[in-house]
Amino acid sequence: MSPLSDARQTRNEGGRTAGVILAGGRSRRMGGDIKALMPLAGKSLLQHVIDRVAPQVDELYLSVEQPAPGFDRFGLEQVPDPKPGSNGPLGGLLASLERAAADGCDWLLLAPCDAPFLPADLAELLHACAARESADIAVVRHESRLHPTFSLWNRSVINDIERAVLVEEVAGFMQFLETRRYAVLEWNGADNNVFFNINNQAELDEAASVLASS
Repeated sequence: MSPLSDARQTRNEGGRTAGVILAGGRSRRMGGDIKALMPLAGKSLLQHVIDRVAPQVDELYLSVEQPAPGFDRFGLEQVPDPKPGSNGPLGGLLASLERAAADGCDWLLLAPCDAPFLPADLAELLHACAARESADIAVVRHESRLHPTFSLWNRSVINDIERAVLVEEVAGFMQFLETRRYAVLEWNGADNNVFFNINNQAELDEAASVLASS
């Protein structure tokens, strides 16, 4: 049975949850290569993230500026931005939320493609955080820094995001969150690598060292 099938059997009572991996970045600091496809300990960086996220959700997508053949081998639907090249990450969130809603999902878990150590219980903890605060958005805060790419969004915010992206031309998560009430998941775990993200070759080498030592 696939990880997605396992997850469907144990989904929490808050409604079906989709996940989306943000894979639309240009990877300029990685020499122009597609960062998500860079090798790390025998498999692609993206595959590490898929392996972490898939068991936590009912559906899983890739958020991309526009579909790319290099991602076909992962077997995930590629959700393109509303207007390629102009909407930023918030546009990717809008398209992914709309896709999740079409699949009957009430929630969408965001994760970046460059975080191979993200928590295996991230969705569960964000759901609990949103429920405690009666919020439609929950975002991780780690070491006093907000991480909107590790977050959970309810389909109820689709209209607000659509207006922000298509009318107000808001592109970034932080700019949108400034206008919204959201719950904050304070991450105080002992493992400081869980939100480690890779932006250059040196950080890719560091991640390989972490995996080798563990």
